[in-house]
Amino acid sequence: MSLTADEVRKVARLARLGIDDAYIEDHAGELSSIVDVFARLQAVDTDAIAPMSHPLDLTARLRADEVTETNQREAFQAVAPAVADGVYLVPKVIE
Repeated sequence: MSLTADEVRKVARLARLGIDDAYIEDHAGELSSIVDVFARLQAVDTDAIAPMSHPLDLTARLRADEVTETNQREAFQAVAPAVADGVYLVPKVIE
């Protein structure tokens, strides 16, 4: 797919990028080659491929779910500007 100079200007405007007109044709060629790569990827048959959550066949190393710190809520809330019933009170920001 070949992008035109007007399409590159439109993409640049949407991305809030300032591109000098002298480089529009260069960018058009580079963006066209990127779009071509995605078009080739779309043509690959992936029906027999199972989706993966990660590209590498690794398992996550998880640590034991155990308490490692003491409860300091009272100490933290003692210096808070506003607290009630064990929770922090904050100003209303949405009406």
